[in-house]
This record gives sequence, structure tokens and C-alpha cells, in this order.
Amino acid sequence: MRYNGTVIILFIIGRQFVLKHFFALKRPTPLGLGVTKERQLWFKEFIKAFMVVFLVYFCMYLIRNNLSAAQPLLVQQNGISTTALGWIGYGFSLAYGIGKTVLGYVVDGKNTKRFMSFLLMLGALMTLIIGILFLMDKAPVGLILVLWSLNGLFQSPGGSASLSTISRWTTTTSRGKYIGIWNISHELGGAVAGIIALWGANHLFAGHVGGMFIFPAIIGLLVGCWGLFFGADDPKELGWDASEVIFDEKIPEADLAASTMSKWTIFKTFVMKSPWVWLLCIANVFVYVVRIGIVNWAPLYTVQQLHFTIAQGANTLLLFQLGGILGSVVWGWFSDVLKGRRAVVSIICLILTAFVVLGYRYGTTPLMINTALFGLGMLIYGPQLLIGVSVISFVPKTALNVSDGLTGTFAYIFGDLMAQVGFAAIADPKKNGLMIFGHLLHGWQDTFIVFYIAVILSILVLAIVAIGEEKRIKAQFD
Repeated sequence: MRYNGTVIILFIIGRQFVLKHFFALKRPTPLGLGVTKERQLWFKEFIKAFMVVFLVYFCMYLIRNNLSAAQPLLVQQNGISTTALGWIGYGFSLAYGIGKTVLGYVVDGKNTKRFMSFLLMLGALMTLIIGILFLMDKAPVGLILVLWSLNGLFQSPGGSASLSTISRWTTTTSRGKYIGIWNISHELGGAVAGIIALWGANHLFAGHVGGMFIFPAIIGLLVGCWGLFFGADDPKELGWDASEVIFDEKIPEADLAASTMSKWTIFKTFVMKSPWVWLLCIANVFVYVVRIGIVNWAPLYTVQQLHFTIAQGANTLLLFQLGGILGSVVWGWFSDVLKGRRAVVSIICLILTAFVVLGYRYGTTPLMINTALFGLGMLIYGPQLLIGVSVISFVPKTALNVSDGLTGTFAYIFGDLMAQVGFAAIADPKKNGLMIFGHLLHGWQDTFIVFYIAVILSILVLAIVAIGEEKRIKAQFD
């Protein structure tokens, strides 16, 4: 008992040391270079931090989407049922959704670039253990569910931490385009995850499914270790001025006020009591319903309703994701041109979405459907990205992770429920449909009613947010 108590005390001391020192934001004595020199050196130092958050988030998708790619082999080689795979996937989503807020609070005020690199390593470690268990043929479903859920938990603050690092290096009129470019990381990671996992299994593990977990996990461990020590999380860590000073912008009032507050006070004041954060949480749910409602069901919809081949159905996701890559960059840049009016740009995207979805609903050929899906991907990834960017303007940088995490938690818990379970109940011909507002919705065509409800509600909520953004922008630039 005395030995166990000593271990616990050492663990607590070690944890406190790591959180206070290794992940702390360093604030060395200012070098006094002057803003002209700092501006000249800015891009060189910023791109280091940007490379870390881009590649770390890319790798997080390598150890996330590899499960989907491995499912056929898991059924064939290990006899895992489809139902069991569904529960494993849901365990990841649930832990991910909860962790976005809980771990987001822990990460706030820390070196987020370093923290997310460390969390990538933990997620990769869980994935590595899963792969080894499969190789040893000792992988009970319950244990895989726990390990994969932990992977989801460790990955959960990745997006918010990336936004935090980028926001510390950029200003209101520049961060949109950089976050838009960063957003490509998960599109690419998700697209190549299956290819990389399968290559590793075939070339290094004789085609065994365990290799689809081990190979991407090793990549994640190496990139995470590199990310711990490469680049700075904040210009101030180099002894420079804040990014707003370097580029001659006003430091937001929220950042000034938060500088004298405790972490808990910041959370209560700028997150829990902020109507703008809660409105963005609600808007994100509706946007998530549209995005996931398309990306999850497009292959099945086109095969069942339009009688496409399996290959034609699978290709729909590629066009949607390619549209998303282009949209992330275009809409992020455009919101910068409008001096940070993210909600306005999101509303424009959603209005256009309401028209373009008609091509998806009434299209009959692969060309028509894929063209519509490319347009929908380009449009819906606008608000999906900009809601997170909009949060940045309403909270201090020290509360960005938890506030952005909160919008993600809402999306995963409520949006995911409607987009996956709700759409399945409506579309399944063997079920009785779903009753919404006294109306029975049943069949693929009725899923589009949910699309339009979600689009309209998100526009209404974002219109209110746009008013708050306008007041903030006028106060900052007048």
C-alpha cells in the first residue's frame, strides 16, 4: 500500500511538472528587434509552426480513417461483425466529441503546437497496440473498443489546437486564408489514409490487417516527436511582439481583459456566458447535418436510388472532398477580404448550397451527381471551416481551444445523431420512417427535407452572429 501511494504521488508531481513546464508557453525577455525586423522574419518562423500543425493533423487522419479502410479485412481475417465495427466507430466519435471540450479546456493557455504533437503520439500508441494485438491474434472486441475510443479522445483537441497556434501567429485580416490552407490537411489525410495503411500491410506485413494499424501509427509517432521540438507556438516565445503589434492591428479587447484573469474566470466569462459561442455551437450542428448527411450517405444513395455501380458510388466521395479542398482555401481567403466577416460568407455559402443541392437531388447520371457533389463540397466546407474561425473573434486566445471544442462537441453529439441515425431511419426501406414536427419522413427523397431544414436554420442563426461580428469589426477598425 505504501508503495502504491508513493507511485501515485510521483505520478501527480510528474504530471504537474509536465503541464507547467514542458507544455507551458515560454515568455522570454523581449529582444527589442522592432516591428520592421519582426515583420521581415515573420513568415520564416510562422511557416515552421504551420508545418507542424498541418502535418500533425494530417497524421491524425492517418490513424483515424485507417479503420474504415481495414473493415473488409477485419471481417475476413478476424471475423469481427459489422455491428461490432459500428460500436467501435461510435466509441471513437463519442470520446472525440466529449474530449473536444474537456481536453480543449486543459490545452488552453498551453503550447498548443507541442500539446497536439504529444497527443498525436498517444493516439498513435493506441493504434500501434491495436495492430500488434491483431498480429498476435489476441484482439477481443471490447479491448479494441477501449483502445480506439482512447485514440479518439487523444485526437479530439487537434483541430482546435491548430487554430490556436495559427491565430497566435496571424491577425484578423490574414488568418482566414491560412486556416483555409491548413484545413486541406485533414482532407488529404482522410483521402490517403486507406492507401497508406494498405501499402504498409501489403509490403511490410504480408497483407495482414495488423499492418494497417502499425504502419500509420509509426508515421504518427515520428511526426509527433518531431512536432514537439520544431518551431514556436507564439511570436512571444521568440521574444517578439504579439502578431497584432507586428502587423499594426489593435489587440482584441477580449485578449486584453483575459490577461489578468484566471483560467476558470476566462472560461466562465468568455465561453459559458457568451451568446455568440452558443449560437455558433447551434449553427455548427445544422451545418454538420448537411455535411455528414452527404459524405456518409452519398455512396449508398447513388447505388440504391440511382442504381450506380459500387465503383461509381465510391467515386462520389472523391469529388465531394476535392470540392471541400478548394472551398476551404477560397472561402477562408474571401472572409479575410471582407475583414473577418465569417458569418456573412457562411450565409452566402449556405444560400448557394440550397440551390446546388437540387442538382444532387434530381441528378440522374454520374456526371450530374458528381458535378453537384463537387459544388456542395466546395460550398458546405465554407461554413464548416468559418464557424471555427468565427469563434476566434469572440473569445481570447487563451479560451480558443475549449470554445472551438464546444462547437465540435455539439456537432458530434447532436449533428452526428441526426446525420447518421436520423438519416438511416428515414432512408431505410425496411423501417417505418421518422416523424418530425408531425410529418412522417420516409425514403431517400425525404432526406432532402432535412437538408433544407438544416440549411434554413443555420442561416437564421448565423444571421444573428453576423450582427455581433459587424459590431466587433467596426470597433476594431474604426
